[in-house]
Amino acid sequence: MPPSRFAVPAEVPGLAARRIAADILDGVLHKHRTLDDQLDGAGAHPGLKSLADRDRALMRRLVSTILRRLGTLGHLLSRLLDRGVPTDAPRAQSALLIGAAQILWMDVPDHAAVDLSVRLVQSDRRAAKYAGLVNAVLRRCAREGQGLIDEVKTQTLDLPQWMLARWTAHYGEETARNMALALGHEPSLDLTVKADALQWASRLHGERLPTGTVRTLLQGSVTMLPGFAEGQWWVQDAAAALPARLFGDVKDKAIADLCAAPGGKTAQLALAGARVTAIDRSPARMARLRDNLTRLALSAEPIVADAAEWPAQAASFDGILVDAPCTSTGTIRRHPDVAWLRQEADIGALAALQKRLLQKAVALLKVGGTLIYCTCSLEPEEGERAIAALLASESGLRRAPVEKGEVAGLEEIITTDGDLRTLPCHLPHADPRLGGLDGFYAARLVKSAG
Repeated sequence: MPPSRFAVPAEVPGLAARRIAADILDGVLHKHRTLDDQLDGAGAHPGLKSLADRDRALMRRLVSTILRRLGTLGHLLSRLLDRGVPTDAPRAQSALLIGAAQILWMDVPDHAAVDLSVRLVQSDRRAAKYAGLVNAVLRRCAREGQGLIDEVKTQTLDLPQWMLARWTAHYGEETARNMALALGHEPSLDLTVKADALQWASRLHGERLPTGTVRTLLQGSVTMLPGFAEGQWWVQDAAAALPARLFGDVKDKAIADLCAAPGGKTAQLALAGARVTAIDRSPARMARLRDNLTRLALSAEPIVADAAEWPAQAASFDGILVDAPCTSTGTIRRHPDVAWLRQEADIGALAALQKRLLQKAVALLKVGGTLIYCTCSLEPEEGERAIAALLASESGLRRAPVEKGEVAGLEEIITTDGDLRTLPCHLPHADPRLGGLDGFYAARLVKSAG
């Protein structure tokens, strides 16, 4: 007789999404890999290809929620575990975080959150012995967790202490606290549209911000939204859309966008009629920039090169945009892994690179030309202090202060020196998901002498 054939048992729905979430959490917390690296490109988790769109969205929200609330979750588990989180089985730690996050902040039935976390540890050889512990702790979390969180809701546990201390010193205690609280909310989707922002806000069930950005709470694959395939808009935080506008009229002007990928600011400049040269050292990121420009039917000259070493002719550009590599602490609301991957020691090395890029930009700029320097960092060494040092060393540069009319009248985002400084707590809204901005710094300088 032929051998019997048995169907492979179907996996419990939702378990694959949680297993991949656990892998990605382990990548961030123990292997220091960024979320972007694990979600897209050559280093993406191989299991993502087989996930349905709904499960992929669930996985991303799970990971983001845990990283956004990691300090609070750590406090909670320390109260629920007599002997602390098991250190010999990373999957047990991930299962506890995943289960607790679902119970406390996500629309998942408690019994499902507990059951799937238990299955998660049972499927891992090292963690299986902790299945009973995970079950007991998460059941207790369902009963007592909200009360334990309420005890510390006035504290700022979800940022590394070194980061919070720096923000308190620079921005003041109240503002630093408001920034930290703003980072606890899942952000909206921000889009820069080619034209007719009000129409697109209506079609995408969102709203038009004073600055012209369309903001929506729509979820799911961006590529499936109306207007994407037709190249009518691109994803770009409202704060990130401001620096390129500080050039003013750029029609027919030669503008170099240093560190340009993935190309949001390049697209803005090209749409405004500039002749853009886009430079970035990453071939993969530049490929993405080219793809974006093709979809948007916009043109620029892309060059793969280290911008600081790029052998271009001196004084050959009317404008230079330096969107410098930085600690990216201003993007934590969209990239919560940044809070746990960055170290205070990173700031010095990046500030040295920013200095080199600024010096290169000055050399490339024509007399009378405009230099826009920006970073998505909240650290003063990468913003205000970098520009103060440049102005002190370059007598041929002067600051051209930003006027409130250039930023839709949002005076709170203009510093006393006339630079632009957005914070996560700016642009508040009755619905916290529709409020906030990425933390950005930008300064506008004009070259008045060789």
